[in-house]
Amino acid sequence: MSSADPSTALIFDVHYEDFDTQVIAASATQPILVDFWADWCGPCHALAPHLKRVIEEQNGRLRLAKVEVDEGENMRLAGQYRVRGFPTVILFQQGEERGRFSGARSRTQINHWLQEHVSA
Repeated sequence: MSSADPSTALIFDVHYEDFDTQVIAASATQPILVDFWADWCGPCHALAPHLKRVIEEQNGRLRLAKVEVDEGENMRLAGQYRVRGFPTVILFQQGEERGRFSGARSRTQINHWLQEHVSA
């Protein structure tokens, strides 16, 4: 799922070291969803195809950063954002958290949630 250039990929992996650049700074120009997930997490795998489809349907208006919490320092990110369970998806816009949800959701539920939380 990773891309050689995360600044242009719609779905990309992000890590503790580059989170501020790839998510916080980048969200000043485009909303970014961050999916905190783990490989051992069943609901994380259930949510992933729905998130992918939503991002594809947004036609570049929104990007998705994937944080695998068991890689390197990534659990520190989860702690920093007070993530209590997986999956947790946080929306960043203009460098700030605009909303979050936890657990698996359908494509329709994700789209409704985005309508409520993404500002124009």
